Amino acid sequence: MRANFRMIFDLLDRRERTKAIGLTGLVVLMGLLDVLGVASVLPFLGVVANPGLIESNAALAWAHSATGSPSERTFLILLGLGAFLFVLFAALFRAGTFYALSYFTRMCVPSLSIRLMGHYLAQPYAWFLNRHSADLGKSILSEVGNVVNGPIEASVRLVAHGVMLTTLVLFLLVLQPYAALGSVVLFGGSYGLIYLFASGPLSRMGTQSIGSNRDRFQILQEAMTGIKQVKLRGLERAYLERFRLPAEIQARNQAALSVISELPRQLLEVIAFGGMILFVLWLLLTREGGLAGIVPILGVYAFAAARLFPTIQQLFAAVSRIRFGQPALIQLHSELSGTSTQTPAGDDAGPAIPLRRCLELDEVSFTFAGAAQPALNRLTLRIDARTTVGIVGTTGAGKTTTVDLILGLLHPDSGTLRVDGRPVLRNSIRDWQKSVGYVPQEIFLVDDTIAANIAFGTPSRAIDRAAVETAARVASLHDFVESSLPDGYDTVIGERGARLSGGQRQRIGIARALYTDPDVLVFDEATSALDSVTERAVMDAVRRLGHRKTVIMIAHRLSTVRDCDKIFLMEQGRVVGEGTYGELRSRHEGFRAMVGGDA
Repeated sequence: MRANFRMIFDLLDRRERTKAIGLTGLVVLMGLLDVLGVASVLPFLGVVANPGLIESNAALAWAHSATGSPSERTFLILLGLGAFLFVLFAALFRAGTFYALSYFTRMCVPSLSIRLMGHYLAQPYAWFLNRHSADLGKSILSEVGNVVNGPIEASVRLVAHGVMLTTLVLFLLVLQPYAALGSVVLFGGSYGLIYLFASGPLSRMGTQSIGSNRDRFQILQEAMTGIKQVKLRGLERAYLERFRLPAEIQARNQAALSVISELPRQLLEVIAFGGMILFVLWLLLTREGGLAGIVPILGVYAFAAARLFPTIQQLFAAVSRIRFGQPALIQLHSELSGTSTQTPAGDDAGPAIPLRRCLELDEVSFTFAGAAQPALNRLTLRIDARTTVGIVGTTGAGKTTTVDLILGLLHPDSGTLRVDGRPVLRNSIRDWQKSVGYVPQEIFLVDDTIAANIAFGTPSRAIDRAAVETAARVASLHDFVESSLPDGYDTVIGERGARLSGGQRQRIGIARALYTDPDVLVFDEATSALDSVTERAVMDAVRRLGHRKTVIMIAHRLSTVRDCDKIFLMEQGRVVGEGTYGELRSRHEGFRAMVGGDA
């Protein structure tokens, strides 16, 4: 249990830890008020059983005098009213404290979600290549909530109810030590035995729930992302059946947690009833004064029991939830206490690094994690500024890896990326990326307006409409937007641009790359999925850039790079030939073979 508290404390930031310490003080005060609330009933019940206490008890005699020496009946009413008001105040304070505790734990959800998302976004691009996006989404949107609603909230309630239980038990020990000790042994031992048998299954179910939750997210993402194929092949029922198993496992585990958390209460109500009968008999046999002598003690114990049993039950439920959620807590703690100290890069980096003379990769090597062979092996190439170059080669030659290194998404194991002779290091990558526009094969579009997609990532109020229109004109998109879309640049295009053609989506991608007016444009097989007519139209838009920008193109179809100033031919992570289209065709057999295959 101590390890769980340590992990939870580690997950809190400095401000949350300070709040937690302050709330602990509130909880202690709440426990003291609970004890005083129970104790306030004792004088009232004592006078009810024996009115003579008003004169024989010094404290009651002083209170009687201080209230103007009212009649016995009036004084009894005042005692009852005072006890009621004190109990009411303690209850209101307890409600306020639990509200503060609940608010504190609920606000941990956005706090931890934001920090976990920031942790993910701070990771290098290569880190994401070995992660499933659904698993990452599940951790942020679901597991954080499970940890907060499970171990964190349960730990907060464990402390609160633990303090309440401790103060009440100490009070009862002072009042009637043997009975209090017997109650602690009886009820504490019963709950302890039940937890001993339940802890193993709770931990196993918690681990199983993490896996089933991950499966639910992955299956749902597959079905929604591939809905066209799912509908075409009639796979709706198959995906429902795949989703059913983890969904039912998740539900069964949650149901089992509820049953285990509530089960002891049914058993211990019977034990408590029997214990109360034995307690009454014991008081009658051991105390003088008959029934009148035991009424105050019995009343206080009954009142305390009404507070104790729910508290003990809440303690057990909290411990059960902590045990059930421990695997998720360990996973989240591991995620947020990793070795990475990076923070997400943003616009607060330095000024952009312009490209004025040349871009170079010098003896660059790179191997993906777990790969047997390097993707790039001492690669060297030079790209002059304001030229258009193509990078071609068979599948697996290293073209996309080369571009990812140029983009600063991957970092070379050895060798150097240079811009105008200046090495681009990790601390200056963001400055270099400001000078680069990127057009991938599959354009990522959000369910927003044309303008918002072109100015991707820019708050709507900060979008430069003139820059949007300029970029759209260069990408041959403006006429389509103005003539065919009802709201022009404010037309919402649907999720992933479902209402647009492939060529239109590609032009939005080009316009997006041009929006910030970068020095370098990178096309990563950006036209490979287009028909030849659409490809020609897109390439015409690229050619109109002339020699105003440096354009780097990866292509499978050699017709795409035919007019490039220079073409680099790659094989097995190296450049094996370079020159114009005609030069490579005349002197390189491998390139001629590609030309023949492209015909």
